[in-house]
Amino acid sequence: MTTPTRLQQEIAERILRMVREDGLEAGAWLNENSAARRLNVSRTPVRAAIDHLARQGLVRRHPNKGVELLSTPEGPADAGATADETELLMVKVAQDRHGGRLPDEISELELMRRYELGRPEVQRLMTRLADLDMVERKRGYGWRFLHEARDQSAHDERYRFRLLIEPMTFLEPGFALEQGWIDEMRARHELTLSQPWKESSAIGFYEMNADFHEGLAAASGNRFIHSAIRRQNQMRRLSNYDWTYGYQRVVVNSREHLQMLATIEAGDLELASALMRSHLQRAMQLRRPDGLD
Repeated sequence: MTTPTRLQQEIAERILRMVREDGLEAGAWLNENSAARRLNVSRTPVRAAIDHLARQGLVRRHPNKGVELLSTPEGPADAGATADETELLMVKVAQDRHGGRLPDEISELELMRRYELGRPEVQRLMTRLADLDMVERKRGYGWRFLHEARDQSAHDERYRFRLLIEPMTFLEPGFALEQGWIDEMRARHELTLSQPWKESSAIGFYEMNADFHEGLAAASGNRFIHSAIRRQNQMRRLSNYDWTYGYQRVVVNSREHLQMLATIEAGDLELASALMRSHLQRAMQLRRPDGLD
């Protein structure tokens, strides 16, 4: 079975949410054009998301007729709420970790008390963090954070390292980027810019940002550059979930990424390298209100 991309999963979930909001039942018809307009995205990612739903048996395409809803998705509103709640908890963990309120090692009981959660909710939260290489289960009991809370000097050192590496990505002799990746990344950025910002949005925004930088590093064809950027993404994930720079910085970041994609498509890799350097320099100058990364 074809594995859906992150964008396809996001849009598929939004389509199901739209179905629930409209009270549609099995046998109803969906229209790609109207769905694209309502979701404020192009038809291409909507079509791919519907294909993903078809593979799950939730919809069926009828040539020259449209898309039929085969079954009403169950629990989506609750599932969506659960996902949002988990992401809000991840933001709270990031805030507490960088505020010095969470130790390097912590038990599930302590987390249950701190966040007033049941054990299943804590286990779901920590499993999600573990999947992202942010924590690991201790042998026998409890959890351990994999990266120390950072100070300003670590922030500056990391960006100086990235300034040495990432602008050179485009100038590697084997640099090659597939058009499909560019199209998907552009669609994800446009989707981010079209959606209202909320506290839990920081997680999706960071993951998109990380995928952008890691994808470019992979396109260099240099395994050492790719490995270094992947490691950098892992190390800065928790601090970026605690987003304190406001929505305007999200807009600036996304537009700078889109500009780089357009430059790559135009074949001007020297300019793309220069844009990456200025992009990282501006990011390096950001300072959190609490003085941390």
